[in-house]
Amino acid sequence: MTSFETLLSFIAAILAAAVSAILIQVTRPMLLRVTLAKPNARSSHKIPTPQGAGIAVTAATLLAATMVVALAGAPELTLPFAVFAATLFIAVVGFADDVRPLPVPLRLLLQAAAVTAVVLAAPGDLRIVPGSPLWLERALLLVAGLWFVNLVNFMDGLDLMTSAEAVPVTAGVVLLGIFGHVPVATTIVAAALCGALLGFAPSNRPVAKIFLGDVGSLPIGLLLGWCLLELALHRQIAAALLLPMYYLTDATVTLLRRMARREPFWAAHRSHFYQRATDNGFTVWNVVGEVFGLNLVLALLAIACVVLNSAAADIGLLLVGLLAVALLLRRFSRPRTS
Repeated sequence: MTSFETLLSFIAAILAAAVSAILIQVTRPMLLRVTLAKPNARSSHKIPTPQGAGIAVTAATLLAATMVVALAGAPELTLPFAVFAATLFIAVVGFADDVRPLPVPLRLLLQAAAVTAVVLAAPGDLRIVPGSPLWLERALLLVAGLWFVNLVNFMDGLDLMTSAEAVPVTAGVVLLGIFGHVPVATTIVAAALCGALLGFAPSNRPVAKIFLGDVGSLPIGLLLGWCLLELALHRQIAAALLLPMYYLTDATVTLLRRMARREPFWAAHRSHFYQRATDNGFTVWNVVGEVFGLNLVLALLAIACVVLNSAAADIGLLLVGLLAVALLLRRFSRPRTS
């Protein structure tokens, strides 16, 4: 990226943060009447709290990215229409689910449609595994994308948790984009999403005044998944795995454990490691602080993978990342002693 394109990314982040913060304040009174989240078996909050701040985060991200690209005036710099359309679509699905829960099969079908649009928008000449049949890779990406969108939703169960995860991930994508490892458009969108979440964070810090809701967690998951897909398609697979490794591990291990115990894994629960941590004496600030710190480490490892550019380094750094995640999960699963 040139210095001008780097400047565009910073402008996108600042603009998105401002728009997000303003829209949250404007929409909160309406959300208090329409989408009040009452405590349930999964909740970490004790009193009814409005959800739907994802409207502001999603709108700020898409608006800021579009305005910055228009400002650039470069014909070769275009935003992926299919990705933006799918993001708006899945946000609408999420809002409908926030207002009145949708049946699980219908929800998954609509999410799959959005993920499919993003996967099919990827250039056909780019492959994560060279030589693999295009149809097979795209089918596997559809399954992975659907899981990723849902795991971001599953992990959005604690004040500031999504910001603690997504801000380091998007910041990592932006840094890699500045050095030319992802397309400029992807970098700008990642910067806008990072900024929008920073604008949301003050309203979501403990005790949260507002939650993202599915209207936020689903499109955030879709946009994060797309950014990571772009990274993987540009030969940075290890970095694409390291950046979201905490979310991937916590959500996947929890799901497999619930399935092994024959529990209704689709139902609301408090089995995630970060949820168990609050039951084990960790405060919300303890949990999100340690998750944020871990994600910074994972982002540094991802950047190191790209800099070192060797298969041996990728394997070694992936193992280091897995060890760091495992240690935090083990810490969360036991009573706090310090």
